Amino acid sequence: MWWPGGISLRRRAPGWLVPLVVGVLLAQMAVAMVTAAVQQTPTIDEPVYVGAAADYLHGYGLRHNPEHPPLGKLIVAAGVAFSGARVDGADFAGGQGAWGRRVLYGSGNDAGQVLLAARLPVIVLTLLFGLVVFAFARELAGVWGGLAALALYAFSPDVIAHGSLATLDVPVAGFLLTSVWLLWRARTRPRWCLPLAGVALGAAVATKMSALAAVPVLLGLAVLSVGPRRWRRAVLGAAVVAVAAIAVVWAAYLLADPRLGWEPRQRVPVVAGRRGLLVALLPFPEAYRDGMRVQFALENHPWQGFLFGRVYDGSRWYYLPAALLVKTPLGLLALGAAGAVAVLAVRRLRPVAPYLLLPAAVLLAAAMAGARDFGTRYAVFLPVFAAVAAGCVLAVRWRWAPLAVGALVVWVAVSSLRTYPYYLPYANEAFGGPAATRRHLHDSNVDWGQDLGRLADRLRARYPGERVWLVYKGSGVPSYYGIDARDPRGVPVAAVRGLLVVSDSAAAKARGRLAELLAGSREVDRVGHSITLYRR
Repeated sequence: MWWPGGISLRRRAPGWLVPLVVGVLLAQMAVAMVTAAVQQTPTIDEPVYVGAAADYLHGYGLRHNPEHPPLGKLIVAAGVAFSGARVDGADFAGGQGAWGRRVLYGSGNDAGQVLLAARLPVIVLTLLFGLVVFAFARELAGVWGGLAALALYAFSPDVIAHGSLATLDVPVAGFLLTSVWLLWRARTRPRWCLPLAGVALGAAVATKMSALAAVPVLLGLAVLSVGPRRWRRAVLGAAVVAVAAIAVVWAAYLLADPRLGWEPRQRVPVVAGRRGLLVALLPFPEAYRDGMRVQFALENHPWQGFLFGRVYDGSRWYYLPAALLVKTPLGLLALGAAGAVAVLAVRRLRPVAPYLLLPAAVLLAAAMAGARDFGTRYAVFLPVFAAVAAGCVLAVRWRWAPLAVGALVVWVAVSSLRTYPYYLPYANEAFGGPAATRRHLHDSNVDWGQDLGRLADRLRARYPGERVWLVYKGSGVPSYYGIDARDPRGVPVAAVRGLLVVSDSAAAKARGRLAELLAGSREVDRVGHSITLYRR
């Protein structure tokens, strides 16, 4: 590409340069994710997934966590198996959270070692999805577009944060992008790409049920890829994708429990009406359908949210767009929006518009309609798709496009590096950076229980021997890390003296006794941008 008076992108890069840049970008992402994985203690959801992974490994079947299909937890199980974790729970009768904590803390295991091992497969998968981002964008906008897209992906704080955890959000986003890319390639290579797209789609659906919202869209894209004028072949192509996806879901359940011996340990709600009919029609194992019923019940729960300093009941349709404005680097916001315009405005890019824009839009709409305003992790697919779209800006015939894209990519990189290694509470510069995230958002946006180990180190280093009162929001066990603390909410306010340590999510929604305690306290220290220490 050549812009008069601008920069030529037609010059062929040396054969060694592109692999080197790809390697460097993925290496820095790997360092960021491994560092976060080593330093962070369990987030709220991770013990549940580690416990379910242990169930699969030791033949306990599908007894826990039916609300999420097993594939993501099977990926986690690969790491748990490598750790050699000891598990004894054939007669365990507690809930999934208690079981996960028993695996990590109550079975004689090194909790940090088991957790790191569980996180490593997700880290590897996140890096592989980076190659998909690069390949997709390179097909659309050339090598430089691919490198720009990969850089935006590799420096995305949300992708790094959740790609370093033993959770399901980045895997489902990556599988969906892979399926979309393969459907795009099926326009010229349908024989191989359609079945593989179905496998990737099935992997997404077998990882998290929120991927179901994308199924009709991707089946429509399969028809589009074959060509709607050849309607018989198009319908057959969509059928191939659907059958492959269904097969992957069944295979995941059979790997988790070859007997499919589904015996739920929790009450499965009855779902009637259109939702009940939808669940009954799903061509999946009964455990999957019961998981859908549990998800619908969770959607009916009266959750609380927090946005820009305000606590509210229920959900707000604008929560996710607002949270994404806070949590997405400004350079990625600008380039993602410009890329969306580019794929609509540039003639040769218009065919890819439904592939890039429609799945992301439908998934975002479905997430916005949900009842749980808990974080941008529910929309972590957006920076993934936005990175590919952003690379398309380099296909625009504007002489300053390379300089503008390069400058914005560097801005994203600097913003990401400045937050290292605290990626989970990241906020962009317009909202004050990670130190200010707690004023705007809560839960997995800032404080998901990840800094309990850092808190223990801080207390030993700066406050040895002091009386500690702790209000911790998370799944970790404070005593395991050497924290000797009491909950201040069960004693008179006047008795709470010394250090009051409060997770920022708990402080954001403080009411009653906790609000009274905070009002009479003085902030003295902070840990990881997610836990605040007060003096009373």
